[in-house]
Amino acid sequence: MKPVWIIDDDRSIRWVFEKALGREGIDFRTFASAREAEAALQADVPSVVVTDIRMPGGSGLELLKGLKERLPRVPVIIMTAYSDLESAVSAFQGGAFEYLPKPFDVDHAVELIRRALAESLRQADTGEEGTPAPEILGQAPAMQEVFRAIGRLANSQATVLITGESGTGKELVARALHRHSPRAARPFIAINTAAIPKDLLESELFGHERGAFTGAQTQRRGRFEQAEGGTLFLDEIGDMPLDLQTRLLRVLSDGHFYRVGGHQSIRANVRVIAATHQDLEQRVKEGLFREDLYHRLNVIRLRLPPLRERREDIPLLARHFLQKSARELGVEPKRLSEAALKHLCGLDFPGNVRQLENLCHWLTVMAPGQNVDIADLPPEFRREPAPSRPSGWIAALESAVQNALDQGRSGLMDDFGREFEKALILKALQHTGGRRIEAAQLLGLGRNTLTRKIQELGLEQDAPSR
Repeated sequence: MKPVWIIDDDRSIRWVFEKALGREGIDFRTFASAREAEAALQADVPSVVVTDIRMPGGSGLELLKGLKERLPRVPVIIMTAYSDLESAVSAFQGGAFEYLPKPFDVDHAVELIRRALAESLRQADTGEEGTPAPEILGQAPAMQEVFRAIGRLANSQATVLITGESGTGKELVARALHRHSPRAARPFIAINTAAIPKDLLESELFGHERGAFTGAQTQRRGRFEQAEGGTLFLDEIGDMPLDLQTRLLRVLSDGHFYRVGGHQSIRANVRVIAATHQDLEQRVKEGLFREDLYHRLNVIRLRLPPLRERREDIPLLARHFLQKSARELGVEPKRLSEAALKHLCGLDFPGNVRQLENLCHWLTVMAPGQNVDIADLPPEFRREPAPSRPSGWIAALESAVQNALDQGRSGLMDDFGREFEKALILKALQHTGGRRIEAAQLLGLGRNTLTRKIQELGLEQDAPSR
């Protein structure tokens, strides 16, 4: 059974529900705001929602409206300390299951939740729930961080840079950022800058005037104009040619651009989200990416973890993709045996989530029976996972330690510990442009602790404060 969601900015109310539902053995999750709950909908679906009406950052009635559009069969109980006719009417007109005025009797509230749970079960038994799949699936801590970031960015207009290996779902995250932003009603336009020839990319992005070049028979609106008022997603931004990087920087800087062959400035009311699987900092060092554009894009960075860093999500994703393929092909979904699931969880999946989805589609078409075992997997997936080896830096560290031991050195913990801390601190500060508060957060330290370590390690000259 899916959990009951409790949404209230009052910590004491959440505590009362936690104790009461825990005592009754009812699974639950609590949220301090409607925004947090909306972000969690991308990874989970509730069986019942209990929400306050008046909360900072979004009301319970607004949340009710959104839930009824997205999950029409989930019962929603509205509670409020402002027990007036208007609130009650608004709640019921919005499709609330019940209205719970504060202060309430705890036993009465639990009984109300039980009734709502029974209604939710009836909907599921009759197949009427019709719950759409979450936008992005993931229960691993690394993915929960991504969901939280999407929630925090819901009302932001800031440029976002999404990084991650191919197949991790960067476009899905970009679409989620758009869907939960104030621009949601406007267009989401995506373009893969690596997939379009260099001589066509400028026109594709900015449009062109009639006669701007051979073959330009008519005026054409580019992707910036098509995304007017909405979001423009620039995938594989690291492959953009340098001359176009200059034009993009100008748009991001002053918000205006010209069509190819045009002389009239056009205002770009567009939020830009960029993505890449490449190390942009390295490409800047190599002279392949403009440093000023990198800093303009890197306002907020969102890293998507590869599948090997979220192995606990593989069973969830595999079941979802098997059901999705079965619906598309009009067949019964295949089921993975425990042995097959355990085996898949040990694989690295270099193609990440996309590779797992392709595997599930192959199994739906090619696996002989309904139950899929290891022997039913394609040959390249049947090989035993290679034994884990130390990563490159660990191997280098082990080699350095061994050399020190061979030379008869002592006090290795202090020596290597200091070098390790120096490297961590300097890299974190380099990543944040010298901003110590942000670097401390990335390192899991307090600002004062980071300042003390900088002094102790003699890094004042290398670590300017910002």
